[in-house]
Amino acid sequence: MAELLRVQAEKSKCRSLRPLAFLLTVLVLVFLSAGVLSPRIPVLGTRPGGAGEAATKPAGQQVVKLPRMVYPQPRVLTPSRKDVLVLTPWLAPIIWEGTFNIDILNEQFRLQNVTVGLTIFAIKKYVVFLKLFLETAEEHFMVGHRVIYYVFTDRPGDVPRVPLRKGRRLVVLQVPAAARWQDVSMRRMEMISDFCARRFLREVAFLVCTDVDMRFRDHMGVEILSPLFATLHPGFYGATRQTFTYERRPQSQAYIPKDQGDFYYLGGLFGGSVSEVHRLTTACHQAMTTDRANGIEAVWHDESHLNRYLLDHKPTKVLSPEYLWDEQLLGWPAVMKKLRYVAVPKNHQEIRNR
Repeated sequence: MAELLRVQAEKSKCRSLRPLAFLLTVLVLVFLSAGVLSPRIPVLGTRPGGAGEAATKPAGQQVVKLPRMVYPQPRVLTPSRKDVLVLTPWLAPIIWEGTFNIDILNEQFRLQNVTVGLTIFAIKKYVVFLKLFLETAEEHFMVGHRVIYYVFTDRPGDVPRVPLRKGRRLVVLQVPAAARWQDVSMRRMEMISDFCARRFLREVAFLVCTDVDMRFRDHMGVEILSPLFATLHPGFYGATRQTFTYERRPQSQAYIPKDQGDFYYLGGLFGGSVSEVHRLTTACHQAMTTDRANGIEAVWHDESHLNRYLLDHKPTKVLSPEYLWDEQLLGWPAVMKKLRYVAVPKNHQEIRNR
């Protein structure tokens, strides 16, 4: 009987503790739901105030409110383009008009709160192209996103004043000129590499490196951004590798044999994350330094070294020739639904000799 009473007393004690246990369980669940299930989540890649890769941790949690977006459903059995290659053998997308939805991409990059850097070299008389370049960039380049224009020039006093949208600014970086235009072209790799370490890593998330003697004619936005992107040369996008103007002399660091090569990339538009651009430009500069010590200069200078680097380090995104085109020389073929960034008619030799 005593044993029975003891068991009953323990059962009564357990029953008296059940409400307390239930209350504690409810409190724990409420606490966990506030911390885990709450929509207050940190956004990966968010950088306060336009900070670059150095600021990798968000300053605090941020409420993310996605707007209701209505767009056509992607159809697995209906390809976006049937007339062009849209995927490389290493599964990098090739960006053509009709292969992306810019509204979706804009929302994704706004959530990441990125700042994009755009490098332009306006050495000697090439500064005359800056005004048209900046005016058209303000109309078409990364609209709706923060941008820093980095203008490398030996003539800072000639940089034009162009009204900029909110969240966009221009930084003038004074650099020395060079006697030969080839040296100006090749030194771009050294200067971009140097400034990546000195400031770009702290200020921007992505870098776009391009030529100044161009104008933006249509949209060029976040669809181009990727850890490492390059652009198909408008003169070779339909050619075989044997006809590419790679550096073919084995003595050069840029050498590519005739049975190798994916595409021919132009030197006038490439980029990616600052860390990847730093690696690319540093490697190309070191290769050109080695060539110079060996008394050789690659056939197409920094572009030759860029192609060698991209053969070994595949780009994660490839831009179609829509993104750099010369209508005066090449017309407007039907495969190009848009011409986004086009050459300005000019006399190169006359400008280089000024």
